[in-house]
Amino acid sequence: MINKSMDALAWLRKQLEADDNDLLREMVRSFAEELMGAEADAICGAPYGQATPDRTNRRNGYRSRRWDTRTGSIDLKIPKLRAGSYFPDWLLDARTRSERAFIQVVTEAYVRGVSTRRVEGLVETLGITSLSKSQVSEMAASLDEMVTDFRDRPLDQGPYTYVWADALTMKVREGGRIVNIACLLAVGVNAEGHREILGVDLATAEDGAGWLAFFRSLVARGLSGVQLVISDDHTGLVDAIAATLPGASWQRCRTHYLRNLLTKVPKASGSMVATMVRTIFAQPSAKEVWAQHRRVVDHLHDVGLIDAAEHLDAAASEILAFTGFPKAHWRQIWSNNPQERLNKEIRRRTNVVGIFPTRPSVIRLVGALLAEQHDEWAIARRYMSLESLAQTRIRVLESDQLEEVTPTLEAAIG
Repeated sequence: MINKSMDALAWLRKQLEADDNDLLREMVRSFAEELMGAEADAICGAPYGQATPDRTNRRNGYRSRRWDTRTGSIDLKIPKLRAGSYFPDWLLDARTRSERAFIQVVTEAYVRGVSTRRVEGLVETLGITSLSKSQVSEMAASLDEMVTDFRDRPLDQGPYTYVWADALTMKVREGGRIVNIACLLAVGVNAEGHREILGVDLATAEDGAGWLAFFRSLVARGLSGVQLVISDDHTGLVDAIAATLPGASWQRCRTHYLRNLLTKVPKASGSMVATMVRTIFAQPSAKEVWAQHRRVVDHLHDVGLIDAAEHLDAAASEILAFTGFPKAHWRQIWSNNPQERLNKEIRRRTNVVGIFPTRPSVIRLVGALLAEQHDEWAIARRYMSLESLAQTRIRVLESDQLEEVTPTLEAAIG
């Protein structure tokens, strides 16, 4: 039985390398279900439907599971048992890294006895209640090696002109308590115009020390050529940028800033203020953007919204930093919105887990998700064109030349 299963598994994997077509997909489905049926019969001690004194268990219907393969998505019927559970190891191995990480984290919480009802229900649905602590540890070891390689890889595809930074709060069990920790993320655009996951790390608190350590680690791995960092107004982030990325500017996310500004005005005036602020970003040139900003500030003063006017005036250099870069990039660099889709995908998985059993389990799941996204971006179309990125290089050269000429002019005048 074991040898047949191994031969069958080898045949199945070979089929997955073939071209996509309906016939092959049906063959793979049929063969996979026969293989699972044979394994379930072996666990029960007798073939399905046969009455024999050697039987130790019985079938109890099926659970449906979608299996994503190179032949397409296949709806499998996985046998259920009356006592215990059955889940094919080879199906687990065929999953993506993020799926394996998700299952490992969920199972780790379950076997540690620290899972929530939601996790326990998910474990039952996945049919993985029979996994032992040693199996969970083996899963963790293989995933940790992959995630560590990804997190420690050299950042040698620079210059990374633009970097988006963000932080997500996660809940972890520590010392018998549930604590909040910050998951720090950084995404950049490399020299070829592709987005790249630069790094992920955990910090006890979202503060200056955490951001400083995070950016220092990115620089140590080779992060260079950064001209603009885009983020929300995270505590200590701007100081960390100044300390580790000299010459880089900071663009405060316009979306998050507007939400903050609206807390300074009466609710009845919120819609009007939001509309006026958006007109600042609708201008055709950098000069007009700054001029419109001035007009909006003056109007807010005129209508008596003094706090909002002063707040908007003080934030000018933070929310309009994008105007110093090619207009072709403005929509991508004036907010953190491009990263929201990534954050949403992370939240989709982490919200199911709810409370992580350990800090390494956070890195394991989030790191696996980010590694897969990184691979997808590497083969996707360029996020920014090479021509537009070349304009940012010219901007740097012109800035350097200006710095060289200025002392000479000052000496001549003196």
